[in-house]
Amino acid sequence: MGKITGFLEFKRENESYEAPEKRIENYKEFTVPLKEENLKDQGARCMDCGIPFCHSGCPLGNLIPDFNDKVYKGKWKEAAEILHKTNNFPEFTGRLCPAPCEEACVLGINEDPVTIENIEKNIIETAFNEGWIVANPPKIRTQKTVAVIGSGPAGLAAAQQLNRAGHSVTVFERDEKVGGLLRYGIPDFKMEKTVIDRRVAVLEEEGIIFKTNAHVGKNIDANKLKDDFDAVVLCGGATVRRNIPIPGADLKGVTQAMDFLKLNNQYVDGLVDFKDVISAKGKDIIVIGGGDTGSDCIGTSNRHGATSVTNFEILSKPSEGRPANQPWPYWPMKLKTTSSHQEGVERFFSISTKEFIGDKKGNLTGLKTVEVEWIFTPGERPQLKEVPNTEKDWKCDIALLALGFTGAEKTLADQFGLKMDFRTNIEATTKDYKTNVPGVFAAGDMRRGQSLIVWAISEGRQAAHHIDTYLMGESCLPLKDDNDLPRV
Repeated sequence: MGKITGFLEFKRENESYEAPEKRIENYKEFTVPLKEENLKDQGARCMDCGIPFCHSGCPLGNLIPDFNDKVYKGKWKEAAEILHKTNNFPEFTGRLCPAPCEEACVLGINEDPVTIENIEKNIIETAFNEGWIVANPPKIRTQKTVAVIGSGPAGLAAAQQLNRAGHSVTVFERDEKVGGLLRYGIPDFKMEKTVIDRRVAVLEEEGIIFKTNAHVGKNIDANKLKDDFDAVVLCGGATVRRNIPIPGADLKGVTQAMDFLKLNNQYVDGLVDFKDVISAKGKDIIVIGGGDTGSDCIGTSNRHGATSVTNFEILSKPSEGRPANQPWPYWPMKLKTTSSHQEGVERFFSISTKEFIGDKKGNLTGLKTVEVEWIFTPGERPQLKEVPNTEKDWKCDIALLALGFTGAEKTLADQFGLKMDFRTNIEATTKDYKTNVPGVFAAGDMRRGQSLIVWAISEGRQAAHHIDTYLMGESCLPLKDDNDLPRV
């Protein structure tokens, strides 16, 4: 695959970024694409490794060496066809996936891995630009109906697959626009929402019906939905946010990251005025949580014009390289410096927030922290220990809680009569994605807990296969890397 000596001839080359001082003036994507010849060289680096471990690194089982080879040879349309065999939405994963495939790349054992994610993004952007992405509605309808609850990546993938099988699919979305956290959670500077809109337009043309402002369990009765459709698949995500149960947590200014990010998405979309957002302008911001959501808060705060942005992470600072106990091809917990970090932030590790401090009017004015250390004992869970005499006060106007999610909302489970597991996810296994209620399935973060976009798409696709089998006795839909076969 690729050029036999390509990995020896060409070094890894990533897309460049606009300068931080320029890109924080707006909410546009700011990557500078590589020229086509450079992209071909990157595809040429894909070595004839024999066993492509990138396949196992990718939850979708993308046929990575195959599309790399097509890019190297300039056969972009064929590359797009190969990519779409396993991935419904490479325009999402090509921008937002942390690329576990690259960490599993054989070349990555002793060199920089192939730029798989960037190649993927350029394949799909070329396909859209050339007009190759067109609606492909099914030739035959089965007269079976399926309700998909949630229009994030899992819901959209399940909907498209089930529609391809000939079923009539309706997607219910509680927000005013389709996309789930892709639209209301991911900042526009990481993915502009026109990327969602153009794909949804194709899905609508294929026959999928989208109903927005349709919150199942609130303004739509779950039992009626179950009666009206032959099958229901729950793809509503893990939306219960984690809090910090410490003094002062109820002060004005202690804010959930997703509230902060969603309002900003709506502002960029023209749905609300800037006066309605939670503004970081001229304020001292502390982001608690060192993951991707925390990074998104940092980038957004800098675009608002924050006076200062500080980031706390309770875990120890990761190593720059792959840790010894996380060998290739496993996913390594390395220090991650994102484009938002580069735009301006002071980061602190091994630090825990003890108390939020406020004024007499109930406004947040600061917080107290303590340094911590982790004690590791073989065979036991790591223990968190405070370091004596390390307490510190911090000035803070807004504390953004980017602490992840604890599970699915209980309201929907109660209305459908569904069992939940000990992590408050909807109980269903990857064997068939069935819940305890006949005809009701679950996929994505609602089933597995907070996870990656690539896992959500994978689960949506696999759940669709099992739903199709439930409805028809057998399925024409793939589980992993089989070709999509239309029902005839």
